[in-house]
Amino acid sequence: MLGVMTELAIEATGLTKSFRETKALAGVDLAVRRGSVYAVLGPNGAGKTTAVRILATLLRADAGIARVNGFDVRTQPGKVRESIGLTGQFASVDEDLTGTENLVMIGQLLDLSTRAARQRAAELLAWFDLTEAASKVAKNYSGGMRRRLDLAASLVGRPQVIFLDEPTTGLDPAKREDMWDVVRSLVSDGSTVLLTTQYLEEADALADEITVMDHGLVIAHDTPHGLKRVVGGQRLTVRPADPERHDDLLEVLRGISGQAPEADGRGTVTVPVDGDDVLPDVVARLRAAGIAVEEFSLHLPSLDEVFFTLTGTRSRDNDQEALV
Repeated sequence: MLGVMTELAIEATGLTKSFRETKALAGVDLAVRRGSVYAVLGPNGAGKTTAVRILATLLRADAGIARVNGFDVRTQPGKVRESIGLTGQFASVDEDLTGTENLVMIGQLLDLSTRAARQRAAELLAWFDLTEAASKVAKNYSGGMRRRLDLAASLVGRPQVIFLDEPTTGLDPAKREDMWDVVRSLVSDGSTVLLTTQYLEEADALADEITVMDHGLVIAHDTPHGLKRVVGGQRLTVRPADPERHDDLLEVLRGISGQAPEADGRGTVTVPVDGDDVLPDVVARLRAAGIAVEEFSLHLPSLDEVFFTLTGTRSRDNDQEALV
């Protein structure tokens, strides 16, 4: 049975939750459109996981209202669970069962016939490139394989809304890209995905909208492009072909911007500028100074810079959360 079909797959207003003296959520509002990818970012302890656990009916909020697929998470938790899938921060598969047995068991718990459960298991194992490991017990899987099996398990029932809490933590870059393709496929098939992530490039690559949380509060919400404008202006990035000209490049860019450029360990120099009108002047000054370049780009601030501006925390500090 479906909930009341609205434009929003997830609605939350004023969610609060405390663990003794710790205020995990202090009045969180969320609105997730159907058929979209919605990312929740925040430093360690921001409240991301707590919000997901409330929406997935694993925790009860102290106050506030939340609906998933039109069902109230407090008064209709069973209906919510019938229409969602959840992959938590840690793989939760049964390590003593094979990949196939794990998925068939979940299918049977969802009232699929044994035949239908086996068919669905085979489909998902193929989708996640686990067919060759289907008959192996999960305790012999690598960490990345367990992660993929865990996500496959959350999709057995073809959920309308899927919660992915740090879905690619521990995966190598190639497998992360594969997981991104899975997320895109899920949305193409009509699902709604809410994900928390510590990888800002992941949110940038996948999300239609991003909410940034800190200390239990929503401190920003926009599209990835919109959030990048929070820092203001554009960034000019230049890397000299000759590392010995690094200091000369700094002087040229300081003269263009009037602000101190930032340099990284690769010799790349970045400076804020007002717009692309400065490009002809930059090129002329570099040519006059005889500075050849290997990299030259104009772009909006990165999502990492936005994140730091909003929270004062670099993205790599956003480790897995305990409780909150």
